[in-house]
Formats: sequence, structure tokens, C-alpha cells
Amino acid sequence: MLNEKRCVITGLGLVCAIGDNVDECFDAALNGKSGIADAKSFDTTECYSHKGAEVRLSDEELAGGKYDRTTALGIKAAGEAIKDAGIDMDSEVASEIGVLLGSCIAGAACVEKYYKQKAKGEKGDISNLKAMPASVIAGNVADYYNAGGITANIVNACAAGTLSLSLAIDLIRGGKGEIFLAGGCDSFSSLAYSGFHALRALAPSDCSPFNHSDGITLGEGAGVLVVESYEHAVKRGARIYCDVLGSGVSSDAYHITAPRPDGEGQMNVITRAVKNSGLKFSDIDYVNAHGTGTAKNDESEFLSLKTLFEGSKDLYVSSTKSMTGHCLGAAGAIEAVFTVKALVEGKLPPTTGYSEEDLKVLEEKSGSINFIANKPVTKDVNYVMSNSFAFGGNNASIVFAKDPNVLNLTCPKQSLYVTGIGMVNGEYNEEKGDYIANLDTDLFKAYGVKSAFLRKLDRLSQLQLLSGIRALEDAGITVNEENEGVIGICIGTNDGPMTEIANFQKGIIRDGIEKGSAFAFPNTVYNAAGGYLSIATGIKGYNVTIANGFQSGIQSVCAAAGAIMFGYESIMLASGTDECTDIDDEIFSDLGFTGEGKMTLGEGSVTCVIEKDSSAAERGAKRYAKIAGFSSTRDTSGDRSDNSRMSEKALIRALENVLEEGGMKASDVKCIYGFGNGIESIDKFEMDVYKKFFGDDIEVKLIKKEYGEARAASSSLQFAMLAKDIHEGRLETGIAVSYGTSALYTAVLLTRA
Repeated sequence: MLNEKRCVITGLGLVCAIGDNVDECFDAALNGKSGIADAKSFDTTECYSHKGAEVRLSDEELAGGKYDRTTALGIKAAGEAIKDAGIDMDSEVASEIGVLLGSCIAGAACVEKYYKQKAKGEKGDISNLKAMPASVIAGNVADYYNAGGITANIVNACAAGTLSLSLAIDLIRGGKGEIFLAGGCDSFSSLAYSGFHALRALAPSDCSPFNHSDGITLGEGAGVLVVESYEHAVKRGARIYCDVLGSGVSSDAYHITAPRPDGEGQMNVITRAVKNSGLKFSDIDYVNAHGTGTAKNDESEFLSLKTLFEGSKDLYVSSTKSMTGHCLGAAGAIEAVFTVKALVEGKLPPTTGYSEEDLKVLEEKSGSINFIANKPVTKDVNYVMSNSFAFGGNNASIVFAKDPNVLNLTCPKQSLYVTGIGMVNGEYNEEKGDYIANLDTDLFKAYGVKSAFLRKLDRLSQLQLLSGIRALEDAGITVNEENEGVIGICIGTNDGPMTEIANFQKGIIRDGIEKGSAFAFPNTVYNAAGGYLSIATGIKGYNVTIANGFQSGIQSVCAAAGAIMFGYESIMLASGTDECTDIDDEIFSDLGFTGEGKMTLGEGSVTCVIEKDSSAAERGAKRYAKIAGFSSTRDTSGDRSDNSRMSEKALIRALENVLEEGGMKASDVKCIYGFGNGIESIDKFEMDVYKKFFGDDIEVKLIKKEYGEARAASSSLQFAMLAKDIHEGRLETGIAVSYGTSALYTAVLLTRA
């Protein structure tokens, strides 16, 4: 059976528009204090809405001005959580702490600064360029505090913060860590403001969730919680706030921006969270709702809650976004902090902005559910829930409790197999000097993808869709009503939709914030590719997107394996996807990564179907290889200001971990699929470590010589090619290894099925 470690919350950190710390924010929320005011970060004169919920601290006050604002917000909240948890970051505990942070827009403000410089004919500031991608945030926060555990950036738009908490408890219960800083951070940006303005989704005045529902008010901030195994917390004498029980993750498979009007996806995720927590619906005392303030979101969530909790007279519900604004990737984490405080203190924050007439309407439509309006409620509660719903149809819910509970997460330990592979690789383009994939529309027509749907997809999403449907075909899987809820998706990416982000930002720099494209904006979120894959295939299960450097694709395999281990799904699609466009050429050239004697860019998407033994046996599935072990490790030694540093210590530890998990010795492994990419220092470092660890006879295959450096897609390709070699009898066993930012390494051991 799985390791069913009890998980607890031992520290809280928070910064948003209503306060600079947890107590200040919670007191403000209880008193109905709003942080919404006229936006000051940029000029909104030509926009129909002028409101925002901005943090009052400057970049210098947040982290000395050394980091982009999103990271700086995360650093501040993480620092408070560390102090609150009583952790000495100079002690051995620091080396164990992982950092899992969610974000939606990442370094969007740095994208703006970079392209404003370019528009003036100047050379773009390299510091802004390095801060653009979401893949650097968790590593930067970890390095700032000397945290040496696993890092990951979860980029599922507005569900990212909640998903980070979900991943933390999964990693603890799976024996991959004991303590994590988990949460989310996002900053106010012209990109997000322009995008929601283009969608006509901004409220003309302060947002009013479950009330007037005429739009959202964008906010910024960060929430970080210390999630820890109970045993670890007791051992170090930590104060425990509460237990974190179970979580749920699901997909709507409906629309890239709008929720299902019937609330099916939301009801599925709430049901999963309650079930995984070992509870009944009647046990839940309070829900901090997603409650954005848009008509479609509020209507579907209202319907979901009334349907699932029908007849429950003791359920209280509120949305704190009426005061904090919608903080995007940070929203779920901020609301989780409020939810924990409500549980511990027995004080439930309200939704503000109701007139007397509004209250009459609310009473008529709310039924037996107690929607908290204007004033807080004092009530002793035992089980509380926080919900987050996002673009791409991604849904996440998490449950906190005063006391431990017998969970419903037991799942017989089963072997995991690779049962399908779908590849889209680049071919060398003489004109560009890059490896470019063929995305001819006829390729999609062969799979029944309609032109009208395909036109909505950016290049990254097209790459992902093609590899995903090829993997399903190779595995012999047809998605239908019987299996749509037991199949999930995990996507890894280094750059995400950077081309769409850059082009959108350049457009509003040129034309004005009020001229953003409603067609283009949905494709600027990192999880759009996973959302489109879900919509096209009908997959309604677990859905997460990870941005964690070049090794994101192989880390998606680890996350997918974890989702199966806990019985969330029977089958997972694990992908690595990155594109190569003129924008990528420009960015990597300015970073100094490409050119003579350096790496050659590529693009692609590789999806592998990971399946548990009983499911594969029932289907009579082909088995490429068995996953015998997987591990992610990192190292904080050396120059922590350099997030591209290498670490022999971390790489060797990753290799040792997978061999130990697989019950093997170094001498049992004859082949490594490595990450060398043409940069001499990286290639030499890698070969030296392998020779030292395995000896001179180890064979190292470097696929980037044939397909270019396609970042996340390359790491997934390493894994897939190793699985093929084993399936076709060329190898008995082997390890695929890749690296990410801040000396992070991920390794997966495969053996014959």
C-alpha cells in the first residue's frame, strides 16, 4: 500500500492588496476592507475599467529590487511562512525543503520592459530576459532561502496555487519529500489587464462575486504555506495549524476560457476532494469559493455548490476576491491561507459589496447554503475547502481539517508501464538553422481535428495536440464516457507560449492596453496546450502543466506516475512540449545560448502514455517498458545567483535514488539517455559525472545532436527513445536524465516490461 503520511500546515505567509502579512490580511478580510482602487501600475485612461487590487509595497521593499515582481512577491510570502513555521534556514532542515509555486503570468512585467527597450531600438536588458519564464520562479525562491528540496513551477493559470498544495501532499505521501513551501505568486501586469479587458471580463467598478457578477478585478500578491509530514513536524517541535487532507483535480474538456455551464467539471473536482479526504459532503463546514465575479463563473459555481450540498444547512460560503481582487496564479494559495485561518480561528470572512436589495436577492437564490455577505461569521468549523477554477477548464479543490482523518487514498502498489508514444520532432531547416516540425493541416485532418478548432490553437498547442492524439492512437485508447474520468494529462514545458506572450505584449506596447486581442489572449497562458488537448480528446481527469526548465518533460513523467500511484487516474498522458519560432531565436540568442559552438534550437512535442498494471492488463496493452524508479534532486551549493549552474552532487544523488528504488546497482545500467546539447561546459560536465559514477563503459546517447535543443520536448524524447530501445530488445535497462534551472536534475529508470 502507499505511504499514507499525515500532512499538516505549520507555516503561513501572505501579501496582497489588503495587507503585507497574514494577520494584517486576515483582519482586513474579516472587517470587509477592500484593496481595490484605481490602478496605478500603468495608464488605463482608454480602458472601460480602471480598477485593480495592487500590493502597496515597491519592488525594493519586497526583495531589494533584485528580482522580477512576481518572484519578489513569492520571496516575501515564503519568508513569512518560514519564520512562522520556526524553520532555521541555516540548519539541515533547509536542505530538505522543496519549493512548489504556482503562477499564471510569471514574468509578464519583464516581458513588457524587455520589448519596450526593443521598441526604442535599445538592447534588451538581460536581467528582464532571464526573469520572463515561469520556469525560474521556484528555483529563485529556493535559492534565496537556501532550500534544497525538489522545486517545481505549476502553471495552470488561476488554479496553479491550489495545484501546488495538492502536489506537495502527494510528494510527501509518496515518500519524495517531508516538507515543502507551497503556494503561488503573480504580479499586476499590463498583459493580463489588456487580455481580460479584451474579453470584456473586467468589472467596471469593484468586483462583486455571486452578486452583480459583472466582471473580475485583477489583483496581485502571493500566498505560501509550509506543508509538512506530521512526523517531521513533531520531530522538529513545530506548531501545527491543521491537517491538509485530500485534494481533487479535474478538467472540463469544454472551452478554453469559459466553464461548463452545467458545472460538471467543478462538481467532479469537489467530489474528488471530498472523497479523497475520506469525508461526506455534509462534513464540509465552509467553502472559500473561486467566486471571480463574472456571470458565467459565478453561475456555474453557484449551481455546483447548490447541487452537491443540497439540503446542507450548516455550509457557509464566501469569496474573498471581493477584497483581494483576482490574483490569478496566486489566488488559490492566498485563499488557502484565508481558509486555514478561518478554520483555526473560527471566523469566516465575508463577500463584500451587497446592498440591502442585493441581500434579498441572495437569500432567495441561495437555498439552504449560507452565503456570507458583508459581515464575518463566527462559527466553530472542523472541515473547510478552497476551490480554484481556471482557463483551460482546469479545476482544483483542497480540504483542510482541525483533526486527522482516515483518508480514502489507499491504492494497491502496482507496476507502471509506458504503453503508448506519440512524437512530433523537428527536422533541420537550412534557412533558419533550427530543427522545425511539420505541422501541415493534413496531419490534423487525418485525426478528425476540424479546421475551425485548429485555427484557435497557437503553435505550442498544435504541437501538443498532435503528439497527444498520436500517443492515444499508439496505445490503442479511445476516450469515451466510460474512461474519460480516469485518464489525465501532465505537460512539461520550459518556455510555454512565449511567442504568444511576446507578440501580445508587443501589440499592446504599439497600440495601447485597450487594443489587446481577445482571440490571442487565451493562448498566452501556459496551460492552454493542456486545455486544448483535453477539449479535443474529451479527457476529463487530472490536468497539470509544469514549467521547470529543460527537464520539464521528464518531470511530467514523474508527476504522471504520482497521479497514478494515488489512484487519481489509471492512465496518464505525460508530455514535454516546446516550440521554436523567431521569438525563441531572438531570446536564446540574446541570452547567449545559441551561435557558433553552442546549442542549436529545436522544437517538438513527445507524449508518453503511462499506465498502471491492472489497466494495461485489462486492455491487453502493448508495454514498451516498466518505470522502475524516478527522482528529482537539486543542490544549493555554489553561486546561487546563477540558476544555470551545474551540480555533480545533485546529479549523482538522482542516479543513486533511482537505482535504489529499482533495486539495482550502477553496474546493471549500460546506457544513459543524456541531456548534452552542444554547449561545451554542459557536455563535458555530464560525461565526467557518468564516467565517474558508471565507469568508462557506459554508453551515453545524446538525441539533441539529431533533433536540436527542444528543451522539455527533448527530455521527453530521451525517455521515449529509451523506452523504444528496451521494447525492441536493444537494451534491458537504462536511465533517462535531464536538468533544469537552479541545479535541478530528474532521472527515470526504465527496465524491460
